[in-house]
Amino acid sequence: MNSIFYIGCYTQMLSQDFGGKGDGIYTIEINNTSGKMRVLHMYSTTNPAYLVLSKNHQYLYALTEVSINENPKVKAFKIQEDYSLQLINEQTIDGDLPCHITYANNGLLIACYGSGNILLFPTKDNGEVLPSTQNFKHQGNSINLARQEAPHAHQAVVHPNGTDVFVPDLGIDLIKAYRFHNNALSAIKSNDIAVDKGGGPRHMVFNKNGDLGYLINELTGDISILKQKEGTFTFLKSVKSLPASYKEIPSGSAIRIHPNGKYLYAGNRTLDAITIFKIHGEDLELLSFQPTEGKTLRAFNIILNGKWLIACLQDSDEVIAYEITSSGKLLERSRNYNIISPVCVTSTINLQY
Repeated sequence: MNSIFYIGCYTQMLSQDFGGKGDGIYTIEINNTSGKMRVLHMYSTTNPAYLVLSKNHQYLYALTEVSINENPKVKAFKIQEDYSLQLINEQTIDGDLPCHITYANNGLLIACYGSGNILLFPTKDNGEVLPSTQNFKHQGNSINLARQEAPHAHQAVVHPNGTDVFVPDLGIDLIKAYRFHNNALSAIKSNDIAVDKGGGPRHMVFNKNGDLGYLINELTGDISILKQKEGTFTFLKSVKSLPASYKEIPSGSAIRIHPNGKYLYAGNRTLDAITIFKIHGEDLELLSFQPTEGKTLRAFNIILNGKWLIACLQDSDEVIAYEITSSGKLLERSRNYNIISPVCVTSTINLQY
C-alpha cells in the first residue's frame, strides 16, 4: 500500500546565498514497505516554503516566502482525486518573508520572519481562505546583533489542548503566548516563555499530554526543555544537540517528537545530521547522530504513525526516507533526486470522497 504527502520548495533566491531553484509544490507517493518515493504531480507556484493540510485532508494551504514588496500570498488548494492540486483562491499576507503556516480552529496562523508578526486567516468549509482578521506584531531584540536586531517570528504551534498557541521568535529569545477564544486570538503576555539569550528560538513541539515542550534554537542548536506548571510553561534546561567537538556555526532547522513519545529528533543545517534523543521524564538522553550525506538539512516530518522520517536537503536537491527502528534510530531506505530545493514536507493524507 502507498501513501501521499506534499513537499514545498524554494523556486527563487531570497538573497545571494539563500533560496533555491525548485518548481513548486510536489505531490509525492511513498511505498509504505520499501520507502521508495516518486513524484506524481507538480504545481508551479513561487517559493511555497511551508505547507499545511486542512484537518479533513481535503485542502492544502501554502505561503509564498518573499519580501513584503513582492506581495506575499497565502494560497488555498483543493486536493483532487488524483492528488494533484487545484487553486481555490489566495489572499495577501501583510508581512515580510512569511515562513511558517499552521492550520487551527478552521483558520490559518502565519508567522512572518522578516517583519516579526503573526496573522490569523479564517477559512471556509469549501477550503477558501478569507482575508486576515488579526495581526500581532512583536517588539524587541536580543544579544546577537547580526541576527537578533528585531523580532523574527518563526512558527506558530498549537498546544495539544487546542486552545493555546505559542510563537517562537528568533529575534527576541522569547516564545510568545496566545490563546483562542471564539475563533479569535488573544495575546497572553503572562504566559510568554523566556529562554537562553542568544539561542534564537525557531521551532517547538509538545508531548501528547502537553506538559512538556521542546524548542530548537537556531543560533546555538540547543534544545530548550520546557515544563508546564500551574498552567504556564517555565524553562527547565538546555541540552546540546551538536557534538562536543563541533566548531562550525550552528544552524538548527527542525524538531519532531515520535508519536510514541519516546524519541525526539533535531536537525542542524551545518552539521547536516539528525540528532536522536531518547526522552527520559524531564530529560533527554543523546542516542546518536544520523548523517544525511547531503547539503543543508531543512525540514523533516515523521509520517505513518512513526514508521518513516522524511528529510529535505535544500541545497543538494534530495529527499530521504528513513525507517524509524524500535530503538528510535534511523535506517535510510530510499533517496529521491528529482525534488529540487525541498524545504517542507507535510504529513500523509487520508482522502475520503
